[in-house]
Amino acid sequence: MSKNEKTALLPRLRFPEFLNYEDWSYDFLGEISMILRGGSPRPIDNYITREPSGLNWLKIGDVDKEAKYISQTSDRVIKEALSKTREVNIGDLIMSNSMSFGRPYILKTKTCIHDGWIAITEIKKSVITDYLYYYVLSNGSQKYFLNSAAGGGIKNLNAEIIKALPLAFPKKEEQQKIADCLSSLDDLIAAEDNKLEALKSHKKGLMQKLFPAEGETVPEWRFPEYRGSGEWDKRKLSNLCEMQAGKFVQASEIHEIRKNNMFPCYGGNGLRGYTSSFTHSGEYSLIGRQGALCGNITYTTGDFHATEHAVVATNKNPVIAKWLYYLLVKMDLNQYATGQAQPGLSVQVLKKIMTFAPKEEKEQQKIANCLSSVDYLIAEQAKKIEALKDHKKGLMQGLFPSVEEVD
Repeated sequence: MSKNEKTALLPRLRFPEFLNYEDWSYDFLGEISMILRGGSPRPIDNYITREPSGLNWLKIGDVDKEAKYISQTSDRVIKEALSKTREVNIGDLIMSNSMSFGRPYILKTKTCIHDGWIAITEIKKSVITDYLYYYVLSNGSQKYFLNSAAGGGIKNLNAEIIKALPLAFPKKEEQQKIADCLSSLDDLIAAEDNKLEALKSHKKGLMQKLFPAEGETVPEWRFPEYRGSGEWDKRKLSNLCEMQAGKFVQASEIHEIRKNNMFPCYGGNGLRGYTSSFTHSGEYSLIGRQGALCGNITYTTGDFHATEHAVVATNKNPVIAKWLYYLLVKMDLNQYATGQAQPGLSVQVLKKIMTFAPKEEKEQQKIANCLSSVDYLIAEQAKKIEALKDHKKGLMQGLFPSVEEVD
């Protein structure tokens, strides 16, 4: 489509007060803003400063991928760096031009950006920044970036691709209404995220209280009926569970989509996919045993395949399977990994680790039930957040015209 083809567009969803407004106008991102690439003074360590008078320096690591705004940076550069980089202002949009490219952010602080960032600046006054942010974030725009990105193994965006992003605009009043609608939904999602984090913190605190602290033989908190039951028994982990490494499976045998007669396949970091066979049936804890996955604990039930990257912990009577899971999580098994280049956990090392267990099976069950109830709340809260995100995604698809239909 040429720049001269300014096609009238309409979204599928529209607020009632704008139904009789004129059609939306069509334009390209490069025509309503300046698209500029950042710059990197090198070597960057020669320009980093701790002085308050330094200029903000934005790194990829400073950015929360789910955030809308960037309000601070962790580093500063000396003023001499300004000739080798680019400084962007409050209200500008920026996005990465490689790796996880195309995700926009609104700046709430003035900062210098390196050449991995693209700035969208000098936005026309007829365009509301928040509206542009959501339009660039919308599925149609993101799909355009994905399809247009250049490169073989690693895809990249350049300024020309970004300038050619097609956009559609109603009058400013309608832009504001759309931006306000999506912003309020973002605020709701953020509030629910905070609730989720509070639940996770609550669970972490409970686990610290319901299991003995280091050097102690009883937990700080005990249910009333067990407060006079004495110390927990000191036991080797091998006395509480059997441990055996999982079974190797070819990568070609692991499928992303589950079909009939397929079973979950778990590695050291949870679900990897689905296989046509299973190695275990029942309730188990899986312990990640290699690299960054050392000590990662996954609780599994039913029929499943465990790969060689996981140690399968099978509870011994009278140990409760779910209590064992929470114990393993609390033990922070990563600290027992050996090796430097590729840290690993061996079954022999795991067997010798000392820990504590309540004398009565019923106390184990009580602890497991308490923590499971919090896990249920966490899972339900996570589902609620995902439902809100899906709702937002659907709204964005309806509130912005489809550029594909125009094409």
